[in-house]
Amino acid sequence: MHAKSPNNTATLLIAAISGRALAAAARRAGYRPLVADFFCDTDTVALASKAIPLPGDLRNGIDSARAIETLRKLAAGETPVAVVLGSGFERKPELVNSIARKFPLAGCSGATIRRVKDPEKLSADCAALGIPHPELRRDRPADVENWVVKTAGAAGGAHIRRANGEDASEGRYFQRFVSGQSVSALFAGDGRKASIVGFSRQWASPAPGQPYRYGGAVRLRRFDRKDSATIGGWLSAFTARTGLKGLCSADFIKTGDGYRLIEINPRPGATLDIFDSFDAPLMEAHIRASRRETYRFPHFADSMAQLIAYTAKPVARFPAITWPDWTADHQSAGTRLSSGDPVCTVFATGPNAATTQRAVKAQARMLQAAWEGGRT
Repeated sequence: MHAKSPNNTATLLIAAISGRALAAAARRAGYRPLVADFFCDTDTVALASKAIPLPGDLRNGIDSARAIETLRKLAAGETPVAVVLGSGFERKPELVNSIARKFPLAGCSGATIRRVKDPEKLSADCAALGIPHPELRRDRPADVENWVVKTAGAAGGAHIRRANGEDASEGRYFQRFVSGQSVSALFAGDGRKASIVGFSRQWASPAPGQPYRYGGAVRLRRFDRKDSATIGGWLSAFTARTGLKGLCSADFIKTGDGYRLIEINPRPGATLDIFDSFDAPLMEAHIRASRRETYRFPHFADSMAQLIAYTAKPVARFPAITWPDWTADHQSAGTRLSSGDPVCTVFATGPNAATTQRAVKAQARMLQAAWEGGRT
């Protein structure tokens, strides 16, 4: 996934657990990205004007005590147009507010993040606005087979489990299971209304203990106009009520009688890559929507898919692969991987969603044969 060189000297400050997608989006918009993330992998370093480690780890999250000083160090000698926060900040609304006092923030405030990631507040807002939303509870339900357990404020699907009769531990809650098709809407909010970029269909890549681990998504070329208008109205009402700003995403389950909102992700999400374009860069839309300025969205005549490729078994020493252009987030040669570790992100394009989803899965299988066979 190539990104053009910046056409100006403006910088963007980016912080996330993984900053590669945001850095690529910044490049497509013509900015020089300054990136702090957990990995500083080769992809991110190649895209960034400067990249340094963001303090923290996957187990404990971002280290709030050291994060601001890290961003100051990263921005030394620069005047960033904005700071863009990605994954990892959903559970750190106070840190978001602290960062916003030091740098101009493009995206949601800490107060908005706290509100939309609080299960009870999300449920109450949905009820007030007439948006269908699954029932939730903190105490153990009697019919456990009809519920899942989630972590409040978490992102991605790895934290979701089917309820098995246990009580919810601290920070966990029960949500009624809804059977149907997973659909996500990428949209931009300006604090008053929302505008939809497009819709994607998502799928899981189940692993032991992680039945809803994120597998990938395909951009939908077509989407029912009536359903789009209904969802757009919900998201505008929700944006006006909660103050959502910048690129966000909303996850739905499509059932036989309509859509149910599952959660709101108050940041640029996992599908950013498959919706972005050089002609109307979404990073520019993110910044301008946050300022309540006018912006443009891309238009698409085809579909695009992304897939996270995971190891099916341990890899003692990852081989030196010549990575195709349709991959990103590459594992480094020589790395020892456990079963279930991510290897890379795979992309494919096609005339429609079904064909494109088949293509991206076929490309992932081809890569898997290369790393499992040790071919370079």
